[in-house]
Amino acid sequence: MSALVEVDGLTAHAGDAVLLRDVGFRLWPGKVTALVGPSGSGKTTAALSLLGDSAPGVRLTGSVTVAGKPVGPGVRGGVVSYLPQHPGSALNPARRIGTTLRELAKLHRPNESTDEVVTEALRAAQLPGDRKLLRRFPHQFSGGQRQRVALAQALVCGPRVLVLDEPSTGLDTVTRLRLAGELAELAATGLAILLLSHQHDLVRALADHVVLLDHGRVAATGTPDEVLGEVAPPSGDWAEPGSEEALLELRGLSASLRPRGKQPILHDIDLVLPPGGRIGVVGPSGSGKTTLARCIAGLHERYTGGLLLDGQPLPVLRKRNTELRRRVQYVWQEVRGSFDDRRPVLDQVARTAIRLRGLEPAAARAEAVRLLDELGVAEETAARHPDGLSGGELQRAALVRALLAEPEVLVCDEITTALDPATARKVTTLLARLTGERGTALLWISHDLGLIAAVTSEVLVLDDGVATGLGQPCPGLDRKESV
Repeated sequence: MSALVEVDGLTAHAGDAVLLRDVGFRLWPGKVTALVGPSGSGKTTAALSLLGDSAPGVRLTGSVTVAGKPVGPGVRGGVVSYLPQHPGSALNPARRIGTTLRELAKLHRPNESTDEVVTEALRAAQLPGDRKLLRRFPHQFSGGQRQRVALAQALVCGPRVLVLDEPSTGLDTVTRLRLAGELAELAATGLAILLLSHQHDLVRALADHVVLLDHGRVAATGTPDEVLGEVAPPSGDWAEPGSEEALLELRGLSASLRPRGKQPILHDIDLVLPPGGRIGVVGPSGSGKTTLARCIAGLHERYTGGLLLDGQPLPVLRKRNTELRRRVQYVWQEVRGSFDDRRPVLDQVARTAIRLRGLEPAAARAEAVRLLDELGVAEETAARHPDGLSGGELQRAALVRALLAEPEVLVCDEITTALDPATARKVTTLLARLTGERGTALLWISHDLGLIAAVTSEVLVLDDGVATGLGQPCPGLDRKESV
């Protein structure tokens, strides 16, 4: 069987930096090839080469052929669909998803029934094809749901090659397992799939062949068992809460998408988070986890009930003074949208300490550089604009930006989804140290049940906006359950 995609000698430069050096791999019809490796190792740069595309300022050399045709700047193979790591960047915020899907179906598959093509793409992406869903705009979906909408958008084009950059980001365990099954079925139809993922269990379940990238080079190739070693669990010596008194308290919190309680998302949530407390929030995609985080951060204003900090009402963000903004910090799930594309990332990270703590610029920058370096993001990398950093590097920069405020409450929304296991351990180790030193209360939202069990002392379970339980992490949770 001949390869559908052939990549040889692929090299990428960004200024004087070498992002890829002499990378080669093959994609075969009906097979799944996985690109794995640390955040920033060049996986996305290599994947974009199949489209003849690259990030601004990146120069590509080497040979890429798709279905026997050379691919390069201005030359497209015409058979490749790409699902980006941040699904929001692939969706038009001003258009209903049904309109977009139908237009793509008519453009790429004019001889087939548009409705059938759209329905099948939505089914493969684990989404219902009802009229209510098709009339929604991207902002009306959770992060995990947007990931699936973007996948449906890629599938509706009828590609022969499907490039998936972290397709399980933001998906709950059950949906991830279903997605793995659907992707296996798609590959069985003859589709060639390139999978980029830090989820080693997903790679083991799906991939026929694995290519390991490290610092832009191919470090190993082979089967999943040959390339992927054992993964150590998340680390961190977490301190116990110093007090039982409530630092952050939610009393009967309910939230909706529209005024007067229409389209409710959360229903009557109670929560008490003491200084140094660590509560995990889990539940299916669309269950209201991110809305809960946004209420606490002051970004979602349509809620009722009590939201208290030290027993005092915590207003919405636009009414919070500098001290309240410092005390409560939120790390977004889709971090790319939280950075200004026109300014260096390091400047944006350091600005938190300048604005909220009154540090001098030089001192703020030095503290930012130190923490970023501890998480594996070099100063020269952070000095680039956001489009010059990988998704994992931006996740770590967003975390450091929040930590520089020295918050008393830190809300983390899927902050390790774009990180390899070793880098995720650096994050948990740093948070364990800083929260222990400062007594910071932590609210951690994640679909990684093994991670939740390792870093939190209590778990709040949400299902369709309702709290179905609050208690100790289940001792049976392990890494295998977080596929």
